[in-house]
Amino acid sequence: MCTIPVLRRVCRESYNDPLAVYEKLKRAGMDLVTVTDHDSIDAVEALRSRPDFFLSEEVTCKLPSGTEMHVGVYDITERDHVELQRRRDDFESLFAWLVDHNLFFSANHVFSRLTGRRADADFELFATAFPAVETHNGHMLAIANAGAARLADWAARAEIGGSDAHAMASVGSAWTTVPGARNRQEYLDGLRSGLGRVRGESGGVYKLTRDLLAIGREMMREDPRTLPLVALGALVPLVTLGNYVLEYFFARSWAASNLRARKLNQAAVRIAEVMAC
Repeated sequence: MCTIPVLRRVCRESYNDPLAVYEKLKRAGMDLVTVTDHDSIDAVEALRSRPDFFLSEEVTCKLPSGTEMHVGVYDITERDHVELQRRRDDFESLFAWLVDHNLFFSANHVFSRLTGRRADADFELFATAFPAVETHNGHMLAIANAGAARLADWAARAEIGGSDAHAMASVGSAWTTVPGARNRQEYLDGLRSGLGRVRGESGGVYKLTRDLLAIGREMMREDPRTLPLVALGALVPLVTLGNYVLEYFFARSWAASNLRARKLNQAAVRIAEVMAC
């Protein structure tokens, strides 16, 4: 269910049918398919028999600073899902499970306000504890994706991209390719080795507005009692515009802050080297 007050009682974040998602991606030419639902693995029931599908998840977790973030965890089992959900409010415990079970994971949309505030310590964690950073999200602004790409380059982290598609129109609009990978295992090994290359679209007002209206339409189709909410549709473009204005300034502010921190760190290292000589 969505997290917006009132609407969370009647509206889901996505009405996409897993099989329809899979079929659209295959028509688009994808060799492999994964689904990263928020804190859920329901898609596995429809797709577990497909040899070119692997299960993943986007885990909402609490960081040591008290902030929240989304962690992409790839190629998991159903037992992993249970443990990830059990540990998601304790980052050290979550991190221990990820490392002990050799799971590949990424820090997702780190320059977005989607999960609330950020802290300086969060970015140090993104640069050291996470093997990968999501650098191309199909619904994030280009400035946020660019900031994530710079962070990944500076920290020598692997890069991941995906469509973040909550409506069918956006499915497959961003993806990750591993040049030369011939099968699922080589693809996953390539991601771990930092060979992934992100491709596709960034986000924008039109795209998000279209998807929100599609979600609203599916909500009303599933539950006719929500039809009176149709009047709210006129506000959706204003809401998405306002959201992206805030997203822009959030990304710009934290990108600048992160750059200053890196420069100070580099200066401190140089001073230490000179003093050591």
